[in-house]
Formats: sequence, structure tokens, C-alpha cells
Amino acid sequence: MNIALIGYGKMGRLIEQIATERGHSISSIATNINPIENIDLSDTDVAIDFSTPDSAYHNISFTLSQGIPVVSGTTGWLEQIEDVKKIALNKQTAFLYASNFSIGVNLFFELNNKLSQLMLNQEEYKASIEEIHHTQKLDMPSGTALTLKSQISDSTNIKSKRIDDVPGTHHVTYSSEIDNISITHVAHNRKGFARGALLAAEWIINKKGCFSMRDVLKFN
Repeated sequence: MNIALIGYGKMGRLIEQIATERGHSISSIATNINPIENIDLSDTDVAIDFSTPDSAYHNISFTLSQGIPVVSGTTGWLEQIEDVKKIALNKQTAFLYASNFSIGVNLFFELNNKLSQLMLNQEEYKASIEEIHHTQKLDMPSGTALTLKSQISDSTNIKSKRIDDVPGTHHVTYSSEIDNISITHVAHNRKGFARGALLAAEWIINKKGCFSMRDVLKFN
């Protein structure tokens, strides 16, 4: 599989390393210095986007317009995601977005969704979310925290912290006067994110439409 990398920060480099180990090739790399319009996508099977919130829409829409499927993990731009989905459908290609590609986090999403349903009639419990990430993370709160919030309630409070060398920690807590109920996901490193993105890229080949990690992991 020939992969175009959109963005070449820590995640892009890790994806390159793991992709090579899995027998794939990096056909091209788009960066701020070498923008997407300047790279040759003719030999690309799929693009993986981990760019920036202010460049993601342009990068993804341009790539999809060339008929190339895109897997994106860039957060902070989702007000434009419906436009991207329309491009994918119009071009008869595929688009997959995930706020987090880690298999563990996606299992965590399923647990959070189930717990939130169980809590619907338990008015004495109030939900809160805490997320902790490395200081280089550009968006706050994290896309993962926003996904967790969307499963609970728009009024759920999110507390964000930025600490050096923390790949990602998320706590969801339901508190009452009597007790607390909590679920937590702690990432030990970024490998889970990179492996999940590659799994999604392998899965999306030859598909048409718009997908999520729930499709990849057969939760749907």
C-alpha cells in the first residue's frame, strides 16, 4: 500500500515507521513547506492526515478531490467536516475521521456511551471530564474529550490540562453526594494512535463513503 502522509510531526513520523515495518510504502509527504498541491499523488492508495486544525480542511478536500481516500485524525476543524463528506461522496471515494484512532480509546468510547445511557435517569449524578495531554497539543479541549462529551451531554464540564510528555489521559466521572463512578483511559505512548490509523487506512482501501472507527472495529 502506498501512503501519502499529510503532516509530518511526531504522529506522521511514527506512522511512517510503523507503516514501513508493516510492509507499506510512503509515496509522498505534505507539510507546510511542501504543501499538498505540490506533491505527486498519482501513485497513492490512501492518505493519512495528521496536520493542523487550520490546514486540515484544505488538505483533506484537495486530496479527496483527486479521488484518493483519506483517513484523518486532525482535530479542531470539525465545523467543516460535512463539506468534506460531500466531496468524498461526489468523488466516489472514501473518508474516515476519528478523534482518536487508538483501539483502546474506541473501546473506551463504547463504555462511555453505555454508561451515559445507564445514567440518564440518575439525576443525582453529575458528569465531568478531565483530559491531560502534552504541551505541544494544539487544540483544547481534545477531540477525544469532545467525543466523550457528545455521548453524555452538551452541558458536561471538561477540564483540560497540558503537561510535558503526556500522550493522552481521559477521565469520565459521575459524582453524587454518596459516591463517584469513574472510567479512565491512559495512553502509555503514541503507538496505539499510529497503529489504529494504519489499521483504518488498510481497511478503507476500495471502499466508498464516509466512515468511522466503529466501522473498522465492527462496532456498527
